[in-house]
Amino acid sequence: MPAPLPLENRALPQALVKQYWQDGYLFPIEVMSAAEAAALRAELEQTEETWRDNGLPLPLNTYKRVNSQCVLPLSHRIGSDPRILDVVEGVIGPDILIYGVEYFIKEPNTRHVVSMHQDLTYWGLGATDGMVTVWLALSSATPASGCMDFVAGSHKNSILPHEDTFDDNNLLSRGQEIAVDVADKDKTAIEIHPGQISLHHGLTIHGSGPNTTDDRRIACVIRYVSPSVAQEVGDKDYAIPVRGADRTGNFIPYAPPTRPFEPRALALYEEIRREQAKVMMNGAKQQKSAGNIYG
Repeated sequence: MPAPLPLENRALPQALVKQYWQDGYLFPIEVMSAAEAAALRAELEQTEETWRDNGLPLPLNTYKRVNSQCVLPLSHRIGSDPRILDVVEGVIGPDILIYGVEYFIKEPNTRHVVSMHQDLTYWGLGATDGMVTVWLALSSATPASGCMDFVAGSHKNSILPHEDTFDDNNLLSRGQEIAVDVADKDKTAIEIHPGQISLHHGLTIHGSGPNTTDDRRIACVIRYVSPSVAQEVGDKDYAIPVRGADRTGNFIPYAPPTRPFEPRALALYEEIRREQAKVMMNGAKQQKSAGNIYG
């Protein structure tokens, strides 16, 4: 098990900032205890139990996988946790917006994979350095359970050509996969455990294999952007300010939900979903169902 990287007053020391920009990722960083992560997992799984058949407009899995910060207070609470923001600030600066919070869950002994890809391929945000993804483990992510694999230094490329596979076992929106082969020797397994996070750049090539264990592999994945980032393809985009100030107005700000799936939040969710879907599926020759259009 990799030892957690040392922080200084909860922030990244300059040596780790340098390492992030060299490799395009950092791991593992401990931001909370395993017990606290277990409590977050329990809260998420109680939400699943409560709302699975509760008459939501869309399948529950859609809300978990796309912009859950819009409809679940739990997601906003995790995304705005100051212990995580302290780390993120070392990468994108003191002004921070939440772009999205997602739950990536691989059920036990399932074949679902995430093909090797770059996050920024279809989001319309360009090849920006102003986005970072935080991956918080709510259960252990190991090679056996399908942890991520990163390719060191791959963020120094521009956005590479991707091919759409639309494979049912691929958890990404279009089954998008970079159109180059990645050798196993070039992959680093990102093993992290409950309460730990990894960071990665939006251009870092990464993917993950199936979960061959008897436990769910559960991650809360938070996308943060600097206010300097802008939507380049769609007419508008949305984000929640969580630290510092937004002096650019590139994103439409909105308030987080006060309770799960409140009517105001559901209406806003649909508005955001509609606008972002235009960008995400731009140029696609086919589309997955509306319940699984995002990566």
